[in-house]
Amino acid sequence: MLNILNYANGLVIVCLILVALMIYGKLKVTKMVESVVKFLIAIMATTSLVVLLMQTYNPDIKQLVQQTTKSLNIIDLGWTPAAIITWSSAYNLLILLVMIIVNLILLRYHWTQTLDVDVFDIWHLSFVGLLAVYMGANFFVSLIFVIALGILKFINSDLMKPTFNDLMNSDGSPMTSTHMNYLMNPIVMVLNDLCTLLVPKIDNVNLNSAKFNKAVGFWSSKFATGFFVGVLIGLFGQIPVKDIFTLGLLLGAFVELFNVVGSWLTTALDPIIQVITNKLNQLVGTDIHFIGLDWAFLSSRPEVWSVANILAPCLIIEAFLLPGNKIIPLGGLIAMGITPSLLVVTRGKIMRMIVIGIVEIPIFLYSATLTAPFMTSMFKNILLDKSANIGMIGSATKEGPIEQLLAIMIGKSSSGDMRFILITILCILAYLLLFYWYTERMKRRNDAYLLNKQK
Repeated sequence: MLNILNYANGLVIVCLILVALMIYGKLKVTKMVESVVKFLIAIMATTSLVVLLMQTYNPDIKQLVQQTTKSLNIIDLGWTPAAIITWSSAYNLLILLVMIIVNLILLRYHWTQTLDVDVFDIWHLSFVGLLAVYMGANFFVSLIFVIALGILKFINSDLMKPTFNDLMNSDGSPMTSTHMNYLMNPIVMVLNDLCTLLVPKIDNVNLNSAKFNKAVGFWSSKFATGFFVGVLIGLFGQIPVKDIFTLGLLLGAFVELFNVVGSWLTTALDPIIQVITNKLNQLVGTDIHFIGLDWAFLSSRPEVWSVANILAPCLIIEAFLLPGNKIIPLGGLIAMGITPSLLVVTRGKIMRMIVIGIVEIPIFLYSATLTAPFMTSMFKNILLDKSANIGMIGSATKEGPIEQLLAIMIGKSSSGDMRFILITILCILAYLLLFYWYTERMKRRNDAYLLNKQK
């Protein structure tokens, strides 16, 4: 039973639960069938694309390794495969249920003002919990860890609300975000303070984000970034010129296709998400102040995209130079796991966002390198052809890199090694103390917002 919950081989159970939720929501039979079929198509399309990509890509990667002596043997496939493998696990639905209950309890006792309706992105928490179990953690230990992170997300969503109002120039909106990428805020705030200390005139340098995005245009698209990575790998791997451009075109097409398949997954889950959201609204009624959404409502801010475009080449350069890194950025090159947190902490100061982003990239790359065996193992469980050799896959800018590293440490600590247990406890304490410091800083920022509003 625990094996079914822990790993991505409970697909039948997941489909049955999704159908049960839709029956509970009184959806039409045709809508239920459509949703489940789309869900299965998204999974099969992703697995087929990954197998095809790796069969095409692996020989060029081997050539790159031979020519450069760089062990970059993990392919970054972005968020779509990570979401697919997590949503294919019954563990994810268990975490969804648990976090709904936790959210309702916190609302009941006024420990949060946020009702989280970002149901789809629960997979980020589940991913961390599954990673802890894969690394050796007890199932219930992983559950406690995930619940603790979920509570921090709710606290953070309340803290960020005045900043969201400022960024969106809208005091009346109930929108906030419970997305996991904002748990990076404490680290970003430390780096932001260091920026002020070491480069006091950094804010004097300005970049017009809207004009920059317009100038970059097509060259910042997913196809273009995939093409450039393919050309770069071909040049370093010293493969024939005609094969270089073929590889570039193939990688560009694959990156675009992964994005399309990701939209299929979200579309397939929309009816289930709507059922859950409607029920939550009925349970809570008007006793809420904020609505927790995906980070995407900030996508209208041009800084998010201009910084992502600038960080893309930085990701590739750092991936090649960073000792111990084994992942080649591809699907996660447009770094949406990095930029939203930068925007919130710096309040849109673009040069700070760029500098801090460059400095924190190694955290994401190391986390992706260490989580790749888990992600590859999970993905193999949903392959129709279990004998297919897909190599190693990962996600270079996956949200929650610090939390993933903590999950690995918690899992490793389960071996009973007292030294490792002590290090893990110290790291968790440091993480919580940093979050407490960040909380106090955000409270002071929010007090300043309130004073300015009263003037």
